[in-house]
Amino acid sequence: MTDLTAGSAAFSPLDLGALAYFIVAWVAYGLSVGRLRGRMISLSQIMNVHRSNWARQIIGRENRVVDTQINASLQNGTAFFASTSLIALGSVLTLSRSGDDVLNLFATLPFGTVANRTTWELKVAGLAVVFVYAFFKFAWAYRLFNYAAILLGAVPPKGSDVSDIEMMRAVRRLAAMNVSAGRHFARGQRAFFFALAYLGWFVSPYVLIASTSAVVVIMWRRQFASEIRKALLEAGEGPHEGPLLAPAEEART
Repeated sequence: MTDLTAGSAAFSPLDLGALAYFIVAWVAYGLSVGRLRGRMISLSQIMNVHRSNWARQIIGRENRVVDTQINASLQNGTAFFASTSLIALGSVLTLSRSGDDVLNLFATLPFGTVANRTTWELKVAGLAVVFVYAFFKFAWAYRLFNYAAILLGAVPPKGSDVSDIEMMRAVRRLAAMNVSAGRHFARGQRAFFFALAYLGWFVSPYVLIASTSAVVVIMWRRQFASEIRKALLEAGEGPHEGPLLAPAEEART
C-alpha cells in the first residue's frame, strides 16, 4: 500500500491529467476507426471489404499460388513488427538502468519535469507496457495469418462436388480470419504510434498532450482524409455482392 501511495505521489495532477488524456485519446481513436460508418468509414474498414472480396475471388481460381504468396507477405510483415517490438522493449529495459544520467540531462532542459528516479522508473515502466501490448498484438496477428493460410488451403477447389453453401462457408471463415488478423495487426501498429507520443511525457506533461494530439491528428487524416481513401471510395468497393461477415463481426473491425 505504501508503494502505491509513493507511486501516485510521484506524479503531479498535471501529469495524471496528461496520462488520462493519452489513454482516452488512444481508446477513442481506436473506437472511431472501427465503428464509424457511412461517409465517415475508415480506410481500415474499406480494406476489410477488399479482404472479403479477395476471399470470394479465390473460389474461381484453380491455381492459388498468388493467394498463398499474398498471405505469406502479410505474415512476414507481422513477424517483422513483432521482432521490432521485442527490440524496442529491450531498449526500454536498458534505458531504465540509465536513470541517473538521463535525470541529469533532463535537469538541464527548460521544461524538463522528471524530478526523481521513482518518476523516471514509473514512466519507463509505462513505455514498456505499451511495447509489451504491441508484441502480443503482433504475435497474435501472426498466429491468425497462419490460421488464415490453413483456411485458404481448406477452400474447396473450383469444380469440386462441394455445395455452394459449403463453399461460401469456407470463404466466410477465411474472410473472418483475415479481417481479424488485420485488426490485431493494426492495433499493434497503433501502439507503436502512441509509443512515440508517450515519449513526450519524459519531457513534460504539456509535451505529452501535444504529442498525443499530433499523433491522433496524423493517424486520423490517414484513416479518414487521405488520398488513398479518397481514391478507393471514388473507384468503388469493387465486385461485392454483399457482406461476407456477420454484423457482429463487422462491428469489431
